Amino acid sequence: MQNSVVPREGSQNNATVARLRESTTWQQEFRPLVIGNVNIGFPVVQAALSGYSDLPMRTIARRLGASYSVCEVMLDQFLLALNKRQKTKHFLDIHPEEHPVGGQLMGAEPEQFSQGAMKLVDAGFDIIDVNFGCPVKKVLGRCRGGFHLSQPEVAIDILQRTRDMVPDTIPVTVKMRRGIDDTNESRDAFFQILDGALNAGLAAATVHGRTVVQRYVGPSRWEFLADVKSHVGDRMKILGSGDLFSADDCLRMMRQTGIDGVTVARGAIGNPWIFSQAIALANGEPLPDPPSLHQQAAVLIDHFELCEESYGETRAPLLMRKFGIKYSQSHPDHENVRLGFARIKSRDDFDTVLEKYYGDNGPGRHVPRECHGSQEE
Repeated sequence: MQNSVVPREGSQNNATVARLRESTTWQQEFRPLVIGNVNIGFPVVQAALSGYSDLPMRTIARRLGASYSVCEVMLDQFLLALNKRQKTKHFLDIHPEEHPVGGQLMGAEPEQFSQGAMKLVDAGFDIIDVNFGCPVKKVLGRCRGGFHLSQPEVAIDILQRTRDMVPDTIPVTVKMRRGIDDTNESRDAFFQILDGALNAGLAAATVHGRTVVQRYVGPSRWEFLADVKSHVGDRMKILGSGDLFSADDCLRMMRQTGIDGVTVARGAIGNPWIFSQAIALANGEPLPDPPSLHQQAAVLIDHFELCEESYGETRAPLLMRKFGIKYSQSHPDHENVRLGFARIKSRDDFDTVLEKYYGDNGPGRHVPRECHGSQEE
């Protein structure tokens, strides 16, 4: 693999991010997030995102201020089918910069589920997260994800077996939606499962303010999160999810509901700056300016190189298309940039898009190193 001439250490505004991380002003209003024995710190983290939150995306989020991230969901059957040679593939890879990092698991059968959780433990994930929130029809039809909210006994059995199987030093958490639908029966089932999670010894629950039936339609009911936090008190950490598309959204959710933290999902795809922006706002600083084209390009280059390291030179450009499309939303000529990224087939194609849309002689791998040294602020 050819190395980019852009030094990673200088391409992430890491002096600014380090300064924000070192400040403790935000602790005057928000408590540091601790899950079990894992000290997360700033309570705005990256959620698990199916098809997106792989090693490259998680690493970029960490470099830009995320204090914790969760790997895209893994199916228990898939994990149990991996042999020793396959286990070295990218699915379970963790970058040295990532820790703490969570592994998320989805499945149907309690015994198989707990065995799959141990695969994530063996891979080195610091926290194991159980997915009871996925609203995709194919997942529900196979009695996985959000389907478990309709069968509290099975859901609690999964949580108990997983907690019993996973070593005590590894926290177990659960991701839920506020119910299958808006009926009283669904609400009762939600709190039955939540109480079961508490009794099983789970350290935290992430709650999405929509129902499974809603999927992503309609507003997320943040007031439900306040009810959940009131219900558990200090016995369990509660993180919120849903309609978090800006740094201000993240802080407002915590202020309005009293929850312990938030997990940014779709709002972080192509927008890893949301984490450093949230830290800045929490520290009482003005909202940082949007990333310049030069800063956007530098992050894109780092993301591409991480893809090359994870997937190889041939696959990386194809996988980078979907990320480039999301990053293009921060560009003033986003429609043309989106089309450009959608067509890339090679590293040269990627560089061409950068050179064309991100400034004169944009910061691609062919630009002299010294051209990238003035972007810290």
